[in-house]
Amino acid sequence: MRSFIFLLFFFIGLSSFYAQKETNFSYLQSEYFYGNILKHNKNVGYFLNDHPTGFMLSYNKKTTGKQNWQHRFNYPDIGFSIAYQDYKNPILGKLYSAYGHYNFYLLPRVSKNQIVFRAGWGIAYNTNPYDKVTNPKNVAFGSKLNSSTYFKLFYKRENVLNLFGVNAGLTFIHASNSSVKSPNTGVNVWATTIGVNYNLQANNKIKYTKLAQESTFSKKIKYNFVFRFGANESDIIGSGIKPFFVFSWYADKRLSRKSAIQFGGDYYLSYMLKDYIKIRHSLDENYKTGDFKRAGLFVGHELFINKLSVIIQAGYYVYYPVALNGRIYERLGLKRYVINDKYFVSVSLKAHAAKAETVAFGIGVRL
Repeated sequence: MRSFIFLLFFFIGLSSFYAQKETNFSYLQSEYFYGNILKHNKNVGYFLNDHPTGFMLSYNKKTTGKQNWQHRFNYPDIGFSIAYQDYKNPILGKLYSAYGHYNFYLLPRVSKNQIVFRAGWGIAYNTNPYDKVTNPKNVAFGSKLNSSTYFKLFYKRENVLNLFGVNAGLTFIHASNSSVKSPNTGVNVWATTIGVNYNLQANNKIKYTKLAQESTFSKKIKYNFVFRFGANESDIIGSGIKPFFVFSWYADKRLSRKSAIQFGGDYYLSYMLKDYIKIRHSLDENYKTGDFKRAGLFVGHELFINKLSVIIQAGYYVYYPVALNGRIYERLGLKRYVINDKYFVSVSLKAHAAKAETVAFGIGVRL
């Protein structure tokens, strides 16, 4: 708990510094949450003996429409947040996490009562990961360092008592190392939240800039070429972390300034799969061996938010010589365009239903 108190004071100090530097309006938000661990895997049954609790603190910078994308998304907030989770289970330990996030408002911004959807992406530290001697039952976290994602839907009212307001809602928090190291079932928490918000500017009435008239939007089909890489371990604990490489190509067609649809293919080189085949064959001579390469086709959608975009893709392996995790896969990722919406870097999670397989870092070009 002392570590969390230190993070709290560091967070408040950093937030105050940014509030002084930024010309845009900003506010702090804090909340307590109480929830349940979801049974998304048959091996997590013994985790479900209590209700996890925690705290989340966030710094939020309001946008006012200075850029056209802000108006298109109803003037969202941009921020960062830290969280503390107590799983109420000595096997799982506790989780400290840090995120970047967006707040998207679902009602007109002039309304005093707001319904807000938040999406956050970040990293998390688990205090008691798997150890074959001291903690062999923790199949959720195979490493101390993990990735984490959370989504919140909440009610917010500002300036209820001077600069203080209230907020309450629901949150979903996922944490795992995305199979970088086994074991890795991860933990999903569904919780209710209640808290307060505090405006950092006494005069916090915003005059939102309206979107200037834009010309008719039309874009030709673009072609994307992406190289992704990373490392992961099979479900065989102790088999070792191995690299993987993915070559992707796809076409996208912009439907609007916000979104585009995609169609393309992936070619996988997985050295984890290569070792997995060898290990399984050494244990069972009747095990069907095959190539460690795979190829898939996918359809997807890209949501453009300024220079950042969110990709969601669903694919099917058309070349699948060895069965592992299933032929259908999903990819959820972030892209950041760096030069004239042509070159980009990315980070993405690939999964098979509720089972994460890889976290990949990528570089690409969109022509």
